[in-house]
Amino acid sequence: MSDLKKFIEENKIHEVECIISDMTGIARGKILPKDLFLEAGEMRLPKSVLLNTVSGDQPDNTPFVGPTDPDMRCVPDASTIRLVPWAVEQVAVVIHDCVNFDGSPVDLSPRAVLRNVLALYAEKGWKPIVAPEMEFYLVARNSNPHEPLLPPLGRSGKAESGRQSYSIDAVNDFDPFFQDVSSFCKLHQLQVETLIHEAGAGQMEINFAHGDALALADQVFLFKRAIRETALKHSISATFMAKPMENEPGSAMHIHQSIEDAHTKKNIFSNEDGSADPIFFQYIAGLQKYIPLAMPIFAPYVNSYRRLTRYMSAPINVRWGFDNRTCGIRVPNSEPASRRVENRVPGVDVNPYLAFAATLACGYLGIMEQLTPSEPLTESAWESDVELPRNLEDALLRMQNCDALAQLLGKNFLRAFGEVKALEYATYNRVISSWEREHLQLHV
Repeated sequence: MSDLKKFIEENKIHEVECIISDMTGIARGKILPKDLFLEAGEMRLPKSVLLNTVSGDQPDNTPFVGPTDPDMRCVPDASTIRLVPWAVEQVAVVIHDCVNFDGSPVDLSPRAVLRNVLALYAEKGWKPIVAPEMEFYLVARNSNPHEPLLPPLGRSGKAESGRQSYSIDAVNDFDPFFQDVSSFCKLHQLQVETLIHEAGAGQMEINFAHGDALALADQVFLFKRAIRETALKHSISATFMAKPMENEPGSAMHIHQSIEDAHTKKNIFSNEDGSADPIFFQYIAGLQKYIPLAMPIFAPYVNSYRRLTRYMSAPINVRWGFDNRTCGIRVPNSEPASRRVENRVPGVDVNPYLAFAATLACGYLGIMEQLTPSEPLTESAWESDVELPRNLEDALLRMQNCDALAQLLGKNFLRAFGEVKALEYATYNRVISSWEREHLQLHV
């Protein structure tokens, strides 16, 4: 606790937000006075908190946590302590690890799932390197869920009337917002790099510097909240829905990934002569084989599948190609030292811990099974067959039958995750949509 105490004293902290990520990626936890935080050294929460759906419901948690709904210990990770830049007083936030009372990790915890996958790489003397690209929409405030979302008004007093891909002026129209984003990210220790305007009206993208997978999952977890808080300050909203507007492109979290030798720090995807190592192609083949089976993690909601549409800047299959953005798996142009793979399938609505764990697990399985990928695609992948599940129900059925992923991500976790998503899907299916009322009410 010495590092935590030092941070709290140096920054004159009044309160500490003690948080964990549930399966949906929502921050759960407690806010403690700084003295109580330092005195207690940890917090306790029911294990079942990890099983909340996005609407706050829970499946029957007895098969996963037992009949007594027991507590778990939540231990602060000192490396994650940060200032909360939007707080009125000096407030800190700390991400916690979920452990049982015998000290073992809680297998339902998304952070523990990622740690387990990273441990498999460490056993081989490898360290995964990732770099996420986060797309999101700025939208006008809307308190009525039955009304469609609209782009917000910028400094010009006018909403975007068309798609402004890579427009500098369109970004500058929200300059006060992005100035605060920059300030918040700096105080929040988020290693963001590039800001661009994406294709959709009010759609932005922020890229993170490449680095350690766990540290970047923590940053993405915190980044979403920082963006929402910044938007609220400017009387607009930010959404990380995968497909918030029906006639606009969806929002992705593309994940660039490579593997370095833990000792030499060299990229194992490249040989000494600069050519691609066989491991590189095995990794791609693993993504091709297992991404369709891990889709509930990469596309976790019914809305996620609306994004995966031909000709809308989103993949429909797991073809791969060199610098081919129509493919689900893209190999960017790079020097041998930077050789990497980009997984373009995940939506921005994912839990970052689980999305990183799943994509690294897919690649790992490809290496272990010494798989061979398809030939690289030089044409548009949008003209190829659909290879990804078309809806959440189909995706859940595929995932339940994949023993290889269950071994890596945890059998108990994958079953519990499937139950959470199945409950969300069942809840959604009870909703009567406006389309049904409009087209069926008086015509069938």
